[in-house]
Parts: sequence; C-alpha cells; structure tokens
Amino acid sequence: MMLTGAQIRMARGYLRLSVREFADASGVSAATIKRMEEVDGVPKAMADNLAKVQRTFEAAGVEFTNGGEPGVKLRRKDQT
Repeated sequence: MMLTGAQIRMARGYLRLSVREFADASGVSAATIKRMEEVDGVPKAMADNLAKVQRTFEAAGVEFTNGGEPGVKLRRKDQT
C-alpha cells in the first residue's frame, strides 16, 4: 500500500500528535514528515521512511483505506 500525503496528515491529526512528536515516535525526521505531508499524492520519499511512518501509525491503531477514495480510520478498540 502506498500512503498519500493527505493520509499521513489525517492520521497524525487523528492521533493529535505534532510533527515533532510523530518524528520522535517514528524515527523519521520532522523535515521529512513535513515534506511527505505537503504532497497531494504519494510522497517521493525513501521506501524505508514510508514504511516506518506506516508501521508507527498502524501500531497506534490507525488503519489506511485505499481504492477510489483513500482515507484513514481508527481501529475499534476491541480489534486489538
């Protein structure tokens, strides 16, 4: 799955994390996260950084949806 900049922005917003807080949690620099979020489509970032971002969000309960309308949702608490 390829995350879009919008999905990254939405997921961080759901978790109410600043760029700095998310950078610390994911191990990806704040500058890189900001660049990813500014892109309308799939960010041109190193695959390793995109994977770190996705894993960090998924570990926090975020699910990414794709298809015709890419989006973000939070996993129900009983689905842990």
